[in-house]
Amino acid sequence: MSPNEGSQTSAGRTVRLVTLGCARNEVDSEELAARLENGGWRLTDSDAADVTLVNTCGFIQAAKQESIDEILDAASAGTKVVAAGCLAERYGAELADALPEAQVLGFDDYTDIAARLDAVADGQRWAAHQPRDRRTLLPLAPADRPGAGRPAAGAPAGTPPLETALDGPLRLDEARLDPIADLPPGVAPPSGPRTLRRRLGKGVAAPLKIASGCDRRCSFCAIPTFRGAFLSRPAADLLAEAHWLAGQGVREILLVSENSTSYGKDLGNLRLLEETLPRLAATDGIDVVRVSYLQPAELRPGLIDVIASTPGVAPYFDLSFQHASGSVLRAMRRFGDEQRFVDLLDRIRAACPEAGVRSNFIVGFPGETPADVDILQQFLADARLDAIGVFGYSDEDGTEAASLPGQVGEAEVARRVEEVAALADELMTQRAEDRIGQVSEVLLERRLSTGRYEGRAAHQAPEVDGTTVVRGCDGSRVGSLVRATFVAADGADLVAEAVGSAPAGAR
Repeated sequence: MSPNEGSQTSAGRTVRLVTLGCARNEVDSEELAARLENGGWRLTDSDAADVTLVNTCGFIQAAKQESIDEILDAASAGTKVVAAGCLAERYGAELADALPEAQVLGFDDYTDIAARLDAVADGQRWAAHQPRDRRTLLPLAPADRPGAGRPAAGAPAGTPPLETALDGPLRLDEARLDPIADLPPGVAPPSGPRTLRRRLGKGVAAPLKIASGCDRRCSFCAIPTFRGAFLSRPAADLLAEAHWLAGQGVREILLVSENSTSYGKDLGNLRLLEETLPRLAATDGIDVVRVSYLQPAELRPGLIDVIASTPGVAPYFDLSFQHASGSVLRAMRRFGDEQRFVDLLDRIRAACPEAGVRSNFIVGFPGETPADVDILQQFLADARLDAIGVFGYSDEDGTEAASLPGQVGEAEVARRVEEVAALADELMTQRAEDRIGQVSEVLLERRLSTGRYEGRAAHQAPEVDGTTVVRGCDGSRVGSLVRATFVAADGADLVAEAVGSAPAGAR
């Protein structure tokens, strides 16, 4: 059944779309939503929907359990349930056998999502896919991978490149925005170019996926096996989507991928991110561009300078350190140690003293000793990070780390997490207090009362970092970019007094 055939039977049918996991999944859900609406389905928040589609997360054990619980809850409400996303792709038929309450879709089903849900609504079942290593679907050498910017099969002759088509509205039915048919079977959509989206939220910030997949081989991570090899989107596509997002009321775009510092390597330009950031920041209506998922091993001096100094680009560094002990990092198959990371932070702050920095850390990795934990804690004390995530190690199926010697017991992992997380909370509070007296631009996201708004400063990313309450914002509105002085801290959160503002979209 084709998507067009599905649209004849989808009319009047409703789907509830539940999104779990990271901002990359949020983008996937908005693309699924666009495809479903184009196929005749109507989106709803009601538990009484004809089908509930759960876009799952399969990153760590806690995320897997949340996904399973959401599937079971939806089934208990009496709706037909479809599991998609990372957990579904990673386990396929195994998940379908364990959860007969749900049908399981893989990434390759996304292009025909409306037809798939038509079949579910009609009571049909199909065999879930057998998982495979998606890294094998693209050539090993990045330069040999299919370019993501070619016109779609069937695109009208003479279709202009996206670079020259940014002055009008971007429609979901434009064939040139969906070049999936030019890619090998099994690659798109999560590892390749995609349709534009149907926004599911109304916030003034939104993620923009710049690439998919990962070529790194961290010993604890299974993501590359089910997300595939690294594949960049062309800069023209990003500029077009940023233009579209601005028209949807977005004022801040968050660039997301599995590894943003690799952007452009498969397009023949390792400096493509540096070149593209100023152009994204110049998009009419976009006030803030923020980059996430930076690998310290690949963070070039030129990229540091562009992020730190380009107007409209938040001086914000989301660095994937994971640990500070050199021996633990080598076991993780990662770069660096405490001194190299301190030197990197010094370079960032030399370029922009008030830059925001966040990172995540894994505690209890196989072979981690008390001395390694001490090194990590000393690094955290020296690093002055604005946001710190602390996670306990757990084995992931099919990863090298699961078979490493020196496994740390669950109780000891939990104890180390508690200890390091307590230190992290204290250090984040101290860092917020250090910012008192600084002036920053704050994007207002929610009105609290007359003249009081909640927003985020340049060093605060959506969802994962602290927030800033700004006082004295009379005459402002949600979406305004306000200059404010930090006057108090509450944990990682801040209070600020407005000292001036610019209308949303102004520079």
